[in-house]
Amino acid sequence: MKRCIINHRTEYTFSGSVQLLPHTLRLRPREGHELRIERSLLNISPNAQLQWHRDVAGNSVAIASFQTTSSVLVVESEIVIQQYDQSPLNFVVSLNALYYPFLYDNDDHAELLPFMEAKPFPVTDGLSDFVAELWHPNEKIQSFALLMRINQAIYNRLTYCRREEPGVQTPLESLNCNSGSCRDAANLFLVVARRLGFAARFVSGYLFTTLAPGDPGSTHAWAEVFLPGAGWKGFDPSSGLVVGPDYISVAVARLPESVPPIEGAYVGSATSSMSVSVSVAALE
Repeated sequence: MKRCIINHRTEYTFSGSVQLLPHTLRLRPREGHELRIERSLLNISPNAQLQWHRDVAGNSVAIASFQTTSSVLVVESEIVIQQYDQSPLNFVVSLNALYYPFLYDNDDHAELLPFMEAKPFPVTDGLSDFVAELWHPNEKIQSFALLMRINQAIYNRLTYCRREEPGVQTPLESLNCNSGSCRDAANLFLVVARRLGFAARFVSGYLFTTLAPGDPGSTHAWAEVFLPGAGWKGFDPSSGLVVGPDYISVAVARLPESVPPIEGAYVGSATSSMSVSVSVAALE
């Protein structure tokens, strides 16, 4: 068992006093047999009324409502977790899905269909060419090996860049500029995996070790694919690795733009700026 403490502080500074509208907070990790929350503390300034619920994907979501105007908004989260899944490669894929291509059984397919839908794209564009390079019809390959091929191909193709601006690049934009943030790489993985018939979803959370030297932790994004017998397995195209114990899932979604850590708006003519600090540290 591994214990970690996650500190996540976000500060919005406004040029004048504004009325804060309700903000959606996705900061609490997803609990399950592999992760338990030992302690959780959430401080918000100005004071806010919190209402908690689980969204359609089972993510833990808090809605913060404000009664006063303010020129600053600070959201500080401190969470201690216990992790139990330390062997990410210890799984068995069902025999019918061991080799690609395969079909999900009828019950699974009905549940997974939203995560399999991929927008059509022209057969002559760069995205189609990229997919064609990864798998040739009639090639026999293990499903997990194909997913790792996709994972590592994106890692080798895209130069990692940390983008602070909101939004996600389209897969073709990422391929054309050969660079992207973790969410851009995860989005490209999603589209390619779905194009090949896999059920895939976007994941946002925290990473214990990051791509930036000396950075003790960060928010991060990756993708998960449903493999019969193994369940949802994580792939990080920003590193080319299988998701393991350094990854802490907070929210999953069909679309990458659906699960920012903090989402909200304000009423007023003031301009705003944002600063974020994240640390993830191991505990004895």
